[in-house]
Amino acid sequence: MTSETSFLRLQARTQRFTLGSPREFRIAPDGSHLLFLRSASGEDRTHILWKQDLTTGEQTRLGDPAALLGGAEELSAEERARRERSREQGGGVIGNATDGRARIAAFALSGKLFVADADTGATRELATATPIVDPRPDPTGTHVAYVSGDALRVVGVDGTGDRALAEPAGEDRACGVAEFIAAEEMDRSRGYWWSPDGTRLLVACTDRREVQRWHIADPANPGTPPKTVAYPAAGTPNVYVSVAVVGLDGSRIDVDWDGVDLPYLVTAHWSTGGPPLIAVQSRDQRTVQVRSIDPDTGTTELLHTETDDTWVEIAPGVPAWTPDGRLVRIAAVDGANRLVVGDDVVTGDGLQVRAVLDVGDDVLFSASADDPTQVHIYVAGEDVRRLSTVDGVHSAARGGDVTVLTSWSLDWSGPRVQVLRGGAPIGEVASLAVEPPIEPRVTLLTVGERDLRVALLYPTGHVPGSARLPVLLDPYGGPHAQRVLSTRNAYLGPQWLADQGFAVLIADGRGTPGRGPVWEREIAFDFAGATLADQVDALHAVAADHPDLDLAKVAIRGWSYGGYLSALAVLRAPEVFHAAIAGAPVTDWRLYDTHYTERYLGHPDERPEVYDRNSLIDDAPKLDRPLLIIHGLADDNVVVAHSIRLSSALVAAGRPHALLPLPGVTHMTPQDDDVAENFMLMQVRWLRSALDIG
Repeated sequence: MTSETSFLRLQARTQRFTLGSPREFRIAPDGSHLLFLRSASGEDRTHILWKQDLTTGEQTRLGDPAALLGGAEELSAEERARRERSREQGGGVIGNATDGRARIAAFALSGKLFVADADTGATRELATATPIVDPRPDPTGTHVAYVSGDALRVVGVDGTGDRALAEPAGEDRACGVAEFIAAEEMDRSRGYWWSPDGTRLLVACTDRREVQRWHIADPANPGTPPKTVAYPAAGTPNVYVSVAVVGLDGSRIDVDWDGVDLPYLVTAHWSTGGPPLIAVQSRDQRTVQVRSIDPDTGTTELLHTETDDTWVEIAPGVPAWTPDGRLVRIAAVDGANRLVVGDDVVTGDGLQVRAVLDVGDDVLFSASADDPTQVHIYVAGEDVRRLSTVDGVHSAARGGDVTVLTSWSLDWSGPRVQVLRGGAPIGEVASLAVEPPIEPRVTLLTVGERDLRVALLYPTGHVPGSARLPVLLDPYGGPHAQRVLSTRNAYLGPQWLADQGFAVLIADGRGTPGRGPVWEREIAFDFAGATLADQVDALHAVAADHPDLDLAKVAIRGWSYGGYLSALAVLRAPEVFHAAIAGAPVTDWRLYDTHYTERYLGHPDERPEVYDRNSLIDDAPKLDRPLLIIHGLADDNVVVAHSIRLSSALVAAGRPHALLPLPGVTHMTPQDDDVAENFMLMQVRWLRSALDIG
């Protein structure tokens, strides 16, 4: 694997060297075993459900699609949509839902329901309505709930009693599933939650009748009818969401809260620590209420209100109850995202809390300290202590006194997975990921007056001072995502780009996670100004100390927000950027969804000038640099209309550019070996031509 093309093919075949990595851990509270997902090799896209005995370390297959299906997997439209929202590109078992003992696991394959028993090792298909999505056992392990035909249904683990518990009242309504906005923007992929005793469920029901319809055509196949989607663009009606408590006995009690002023259902929680909880948010996202529910009457009680002048950030894992009934939440307090348990703020100035991972007698959470490129695991009990011990990016799952710690680092490729009991190592879970054929030579920098975090990569073997290099910026650059992280795998693709003869620069600017609420909110109403200025400042600051960067030949490429930022760069800073590749860019923020866009830019009817200032269409006459626009025609997140409208405006203004449509491609970049390879090689050839380099 030494040629430039072999890396690209292998990167596609291994899904960026992630296949074969264990994930989705579920740990038995008694410490006997854990369940997880992993493909059979680093080049196999089919995920298998595994059990690992924590005494012997023995691993066994509980859910193997090859054995259970006997043929190729067939996905329903509903399952394809769920995977698109989660950017899941693997196959096989991709969900690992278990009962409270991690004994009974339920999963879907080809729209069919399978149940595995970790104690006996037996796995079987249950006869149910099909196709199904999102099966979840109840905490006692006696029933499995699932969604089919937009209805929430339940069946006994023994296969008896399959029936509907919550059915939609008509067309364009559903029970038990997360609507588009929840799954795409609020990190909520589920629409129901079991009670601890397994007798009732909290169920979200959605009504999308008022949401505008968009049509995603397939121009490569003109005989195929367009796909119609309910897309809530900024300023337009959202899906209406209601909640009910539904019993296995057929009872239903509607939950009462102000769905007009607080229309967004952020998440829900039901545990033994207290009554069920919901977090609900206002349309302008400046208010989030945590409310408890009386499951017998449906009435709600206000427990906490969080407000912010810009927006209230949604954090994973909260709200939640501790076993002794204290409310756990994450709040922006005095310049830090802090963990709050009951009335106590338990983290100090030095930590930016990212997520709550588990709540027991203490709280397991992830956070960044002074270095936002690192994410560590902490436990908050009588005091706050760090569980992860090496530099890098870490995640964790816990059951009882067993914690599974997954660690990524600049010092090795792929994840290392440790099993800890009481904080002491007792074993590992092997990763089967392919070892990448290249090793990134990355330098992490802190530059400029805003202490921007930057990664700089030179071609392998480059000797400082030996040659000036064209510069390629490769950002995402927007909120909710980081590119500059202390993990080797983050820089495999950038190193390949550098090896094509570029100095590659990646900068995380204002709005990116890990640096606190003030930093995150500095992009409010000013996507274009703040995020572009940070890329320019990062470039100039790095070049001042690294004279091998040739500022006369600077290009920028990116996808999604990075695509928007790339087009923005050549339109508004052509004196800095000499060429751009804009992949799946947002070009008119009025065409993007409500929750994301209105959080940062406000409502378009109230702030039309903000939308005009941050969109790209009116800038078309300014283009005098090479611009390549790339867009998947099947993209239902950033629809291809964004690129077509920008291209049309450029044509009308007489500005040369290139538009590359990708038939059948969604918001995820192409993954077929040949296509992925040629896709990248084409971009490099275009960049060399645009910058007039050999």
